[in-house]
Amino acid sequence: MTEYVRDVMTPGVVAVRPDSSLVEAALLMRARNIGDVVVADGQDVVGVLTDRDITVRAVADGLDPMAVSVRTVCTPDPLTVSPGAPVADAVTLMREHAVRRLPVVENGLPVGMVTLGDLAEAHVPGSALADISRARPDTRDGT
Repeated sequence: MTEYVRDVMTPGVVAVRPDSSLVEAALLMRARNIGDVVVADGQDVVGVLTDRDITVRAVADGLDPMAVSVRTVCTPDPLTVSPGAPVADAVTLMREHAVRRLPVVENGLPVGMVTLGDLAEAHVPGSALADISRARPDTRDGT
């Protein structure tokens, strides 16, 4: 039986505008306990920004996160996948392009995200990656 991306993806999208500051994006990530946001210009997915992007592409280079826009450090033009695509297609895309997450887009609109963690939870529920993906984030501020 074929399993589809819609069966394993994290539904819903947390998005920021390309001109948002890195601080705005980081605050949103913290509030939602997530490590990535879709960068959307109107309804078009134009990038993906991760907490690692903020750290490695901005903070480590000494950029001011209050003044630098999301557009500056996000991964532009990300690969996307349809919710109706077989999971095997998403796995192939991730493997071939060495990416850990794919925005899920339907009729031109972002509807979710599929990550390595989602795939691990669905296919190898007892794996370390699945356990880590299910764990509550360590926020260190008690939230």
